[in-house]
Amino acid sequence: MASLKELRNRIASVKATQKITKAMQMVAAAKLKRAQEAAEAARPYAERMGTVLANIAGAVSGTDAPPLMAGTGKDDVHLLVVATAERGLCGGFNSQIAKKAREHIRALLRDGKTVKVLCVGKKGYDILRRDHGDLIIDRVDLREVKKIGFENAHEIARQVIGLFEKGEFDICTLFYSEFQSVMSQVPTALQIIPAAVPTEDAGEGSDAVYEYEPDAPSILADLIPRNISVQIFRALLENAAGEMGAKMTAMDSATRNAGEMIDKLSITYNRQRQAQITKELIEIISGAEAL
Repeated sequence: MASLKELRNRIASVKATQKITKAMQMVAAAKLKRAQEAAEAARPYAERMGTVLANIAGAVSGTDAPPLMAGTGKDDVHLLVVATAERGLCGGFNSQIAKKAREHIRALLRDGKTVKVLCVGKKGYDILRRDHGDLIIDRVDLREVKKIGFENAHEIARQVIGLFEKGEFDICTLFYSEFQSVMSQVPTALQIIPAAVPTEDAGEGSDAVYEYEPDAPSILADLIPRNISVQIFRALLENAAGEMGAKMTAMDSATRNAGEMIDKLSITYNRQRQAQITKELIEIISGAEAL
């Protein structure tokens, strides 16, 4: 059984940890509002970009479609862009994205496909390298970036497009976590190369007739790389909001658990202290009676 001094030290340690987790919860709550607003503001633009692509793609035949839209005609080599957070202490946020990516990797390997992984974020890299370290071709480090900007997503998109132009892969899939609420973040897989263009319902105004200048293939050749950057940018913003929401929830749970532990340790300390006082009183009384 621990001594009274050890119990006092442990209670003090847990109280110090509780202060840290409470502070981290408050910081995450403050950052969450801005991150959520940024993620929600990016959604309409990304969705409208898909609508525009669908409208233009309808005017392009298969032979005129740019390579980023038509693809290579094969699906032998797959590139997985796995976007996670740079830091932990956010519950199962990173592990859920990595789990979805691992399931996709295993399914592709079972089908005899070649898989390459590009990790965006330190935590995803740390998780995936345990089982699939030989598949990771590069890692994008965003730890020094204070605020995610479009230029960060554009650099990642340029790297991905450069690999495609070199013939390094046939299909590229982006993995991230879509923010729904503080308690809910949904791991999502989105194919970005070849561009996954909706065909059934292109959205509002899909029945309109458009004229393109200079021509639809030229517009697509410029628009599809921009769309890849937009989709990656949206994924980074969704991840930022999801990370803060998960961190806020995790730190709130840690703070409550610390409070419960302090209560249990305090009860144990008081009982042990009372037992020690009682034992000393008995010894004093026994000694007095012996006299």
